[in-house]
Amino acid sequence: MGSQQGQQKLDRAFDRLEEETGERTSRVIEWLRRPAARWVRIPLGIALVVSGFFGFLPVLGFEFIPLGLLLLAVDVPFLREPIGKAVLWLEDRWDDLKAWWHERRQRAQD
Repeated sequence: MGSQQGQQKLDRAFDRLEEETGERTSRVIEWLRRPAARWVRIPLGIALVVSGFFGFLPVLGFEFIPLGLLLLAVDVPFLREPIGKAVLWLEDRWDDLKAWWHERRQRAQD
């Protein structure tokens, strides 16, 4: 049961991420979710997590860590539920921030 819930959360996190990004990025995410992309997904996930630890450098960012973990969670069952939950939580905070920013801009224009 837990594995099924984890997969559902992970799928929902990916779906929301695809909705939030542009068409081209969405297609890349969709392709990365396919079983055949495993040979790309695992090394890319590891590379993103490792590079995220160097987020203090100008080109790299700390946001690479959750992206890498999200990719790894597709193939690592025990990561699915916690990573799915975390990404959904981050996406909710992002939606809240966008709403706050939009409201602030509206008030500034009035």
